[in-house]
Amino acid sequence: MNRLLQNIRAALSKDRGSRDTSASNCLRTLLLTSLGVTGLVLGMREIKWLQPLELSAYDQMLRLRPPEAPDQRILLVTITEEDLQRQQKSILPDETYNTLLAKLQSYQPRVIGLNVFRDLPEEPGHRELRSRLFSQDNIITLCRQHSQGSAEIPPPPTVPIERVGFSTVLPDEDNVIRRGLIFGSSQPGKCTTRYSFATQLAFHYLAKENLKAKMIGEQERDFQLGETVFYTLKTDSASYKHLDDQGYQILLNYREPGNFAQKVTLTEVLTDKLNPDLVKDRLVIIGTTAPSVDKGFLTPYSAGHLEQLRMPGVLIQAQITSQIISAVLNGRPLIWYFPEWGEMLWVWGWSLVGGVLAWQFRHPLGLIVVLSTTLTGLLGICAGMFLKAGWIPVVPPAMSLVISSVTVIAYSGYQMQQQQQKIMLQVQQQQDTIDQLSFLLKETTGIQDTHSHSQSTEESSEKTEGDSLLGGRYKVLKGLSSGGFGYTYLAEDTQRPGNPVCVVKHLMPARRDTRFLSVARRLFNTEAEILAALGNHNQIPELLAYFEENKEFYLVQEFIDGHPLSDELSHKPHVKNEGSVIETLQGVLEVLAFVHEHRVIHRDIKPSNIIRRKADNRLVLIDFGAVKLMQPSNSEETELATVAIGTRGYSPPEQMAGHPRLCSDIYALGMIGIQALTGIPAHELKPDTNTGNIIWRKWAQVSEDFAVILDKMVRYNFYDRYQTAAEVLQDLQNIVKD
Repeated sequence: MNRLLQNIRAALSKDRGSRDTSASNCLRTLLLTSLGVTGLVLGMREIKWLQPLELSAYDQMLRLRPPEAPDQRILLVTITEEDLQRQQKSILPDETYNTLLAKLQSYQPRVIGLNVFRDLPEEPGHRELRSRLFSQDNIITLCRQHSQGSAEIPPPPTVPIERVGFSTVLPDEDNVIRRGLIFGSSQPGKCTTRYSFATQLAFHYLAKENLKAKMIGEQERDFQLGETVFYTLKTDSASYKHLDDQGYQILLNYREPGNFAQKVTLTEVLTDKLNPDLVKDRLVIIGTTAPSVDKGFLTPYSAGHLEQLRMPGVLIQAQITSQIISAVLNGRPLIWYFPEWGEMLWVWGWSLVGGVLAWQFRHPLGLIVVLSTTLTGLLGICAGMFLKAGWIPVVPPAMSLVISSVTVIAYSGYQMQQQQQKIMLQVQQQQDTIDQLSFLLKETTGIQDTHSHSQSTEESSEKTEGDSLLGGRYKVLKGLSSGGFGYTYLAEDTQRPGNPVCVVKHLMPARRDTRFLSVARRLFNTEAEILAALGNHNQIPELLAYFEENKEFYLVQEFIDGHPLSDELSHKPHVKNEGSVIETLQGVLEVLAFVHEHRVIHRDIKPSNIIRRKADNRLVLIDFGAVKLMQPSNSEETELATVAIGTRGYSPPEQMAGHPRLCSDIYALGMIGIQALTGIPAHELKPDTNTGNIIWRKWAQVSEDFAVILDKMVRYNFYDRYQTAAEVLQDLQNIVKD
């Protein structure tokens, strides 16, 4: 066991920065958490748990887009309920369609699409219609392929298959049409075309521009028209998972349904109320919109109005046709999305953001505000990209952000609780050791012990520049201070790159006998471990190493470049204004709140132990003092008694009696504030003989609110004082706001 403890101490004495370790632990925690959460979310996504939410988000973003101008190349001739009532038939005769086509052809359209099944004769006029459909090569007709739940409907007789398109649409699992089938495979039967009705319309229209489609890519899964490449959906494209990707499918980039193309009714055409300019060189699409004939399909625009906003099949085909033509001729963007690896990085990135936010903003209310703002930013980014036709996942990154934040804050809370329990145990061990050390110091010292102490004093002297390296690596540059407990040096670390400067505290035990050294060693090791934990705070010097050499103890800490607060209080004018004093108290209280959370008492707060750091002007708390008990005091100004640690004027009565509490530090800080306001050193201020409370107000110009706070900080009885630094901070913030 002793050997194990020696190995642990040796490892701890090696060069290691606790803040570097903390940063490394933080980074490792964030990486592991973000990767774990990303894996969880992607797993949920893989089994399609998130797909309904992602598709709903897609629909919502589509509905929120500003409307586009109508496609001027397309004219829709709709057969409405009113048209059917006027004809007094639910199925129009071939004669009506023949007359309609004759009138439209007289206006010289580029292409006509007849989105009506005409496989069976509907007399009168069947022969005339059949002849027209055969002879006029700019008319595209419709058929339906056999599929589950629907029988095949052949194309009109005698129409070449090159002018026939199938009517198949692709509903998602929620029956919403978000995809369009461009090509399919030839099937047995009479509807053998490989092209959808919409595709045939677009290809015939673009043929007049000398543009033809060609297959490209691996296994020719994509196609190109002009300069535009159409990337077809794969099984895991966009937010789809395990998609049936048979055929050539694209995402539909809908135009707003209410005004995406000009419309006229059948009756308007038959009664010559149509402006011929609306037809010339345009794509004319004829189809039924009457709900009694075509109930229509759900689209992203149907949310909340499932029946009212169903889209007839002819309009869906027209949307696909418009999308293809506009993309080729106008560069209208197609819906694009990240590759699968890109979406993984996107989700992981937001998971990492959530972890970082939780690490930085650990207070639940603050975290909720920041998370809400970040989620709003995420939604804004996704919505902004959707305006550019980019479909970026919203739900998975949002879930990753929140879950990662909750996980990190829960884990960091657990770690903090474990750390606090560990430090509280160390503090208890420290107190037990202090009690033992105090008892030993009170014992009557024998001749041998006196001789031993005298000898140790002779052997241990202040180190000077040029002495041998402390701990084999720390070269003394100069002495900084000395006291009953030992010496403090400025040194450089010869084993770290750049030989950085550090502070070495040389602590000499009062006696060298085995019993005393054993207790002193326990106190030293316990306090060093406490300092290592506290050194993670930016305003507490980092403990770099600690070691024992020649039965003397050394603490190596970060060097804080700056000046002590005692310099500010000694410079004229000695009296500081209320605002600067409040600012100083707040700066120290923020550190004390952290220290007291770990149930650690500083024990020696005084102006010389508060350094104003040159780099950022922040106050740094130094010189935690329990190890000073290893040496009885020879100075009245510093330690009060062998059982107490503190400084005269700043230490409250209970600390003088050897029973410090957390509020003892608050007393010391309050005395610093009073000294700053009055210009009178703390040890010169006298107490009221009746109450024991310090008399100071008559020498200070101070507001009543601030004076009340200072009075409560320095009450004689510790139970009348503020019990936590957080309470003082809250009251100070209240008067600053007022």
